[in-house]
Amino acid sequence: MRIPNIDLVGTGGLPVALGSLGEGRTVIYVYPLTGRPGEDLPTGWDDIPGARGCTPEACSFRDHFVDIQKAGAHKVFGLSRQTTDYQIEVAQRLHLPFEMLSDPDGLLGKALGLPAFNVDALTLYRRITLIVRDSQIEKVFYPVFPPDRHAEEVLAWLQEN
Repeated sequence: MRIPNIDLVGTGGLPVALGSLGEGRTVIYVYPLTGRPGEDLPTGWDDIPGARGCTPEACSFRDHFVDIQKAGAHKVFGLSRQTTDYQIEVAQRLHLPFEMLSDPDGLLGKALGLPAFNVDALTLYRRITLIVRDSQIEKVFYPVFPPDRHAEEVLAWLQEN
């Protein structure tokens, strides 16, 4: 399946055209919501299967970023329905070496039928990772568990393929 030609704003300040990511592989890990220190998470967050772990997952992709690139993924993006301003704060706080993409209107989810859940009047994506190669979705990781070791799973797949 082709990745839809949707533009999403990245933390670099410019739109990222998902349908024009260029040659080679791109990792897009999709996650529900990254919390902020001192702010409450949505109601019952700890009881929602797969909701917890977004910050450890982002940190794991950060820590394995260079190895993921060496294994053939030219780009890595994190993606959620959070706003760009929220994503910028997360990227700065966690010192992420890759862009975070914002999809507040759920455009990618609508186009691909991505799994989602509702909490506190929010519709959030379930954790899923897409490996895109030359505009084609080559590999899908779903479900993703545990999130803090998912970057290692992606890395191993890239090295084997």
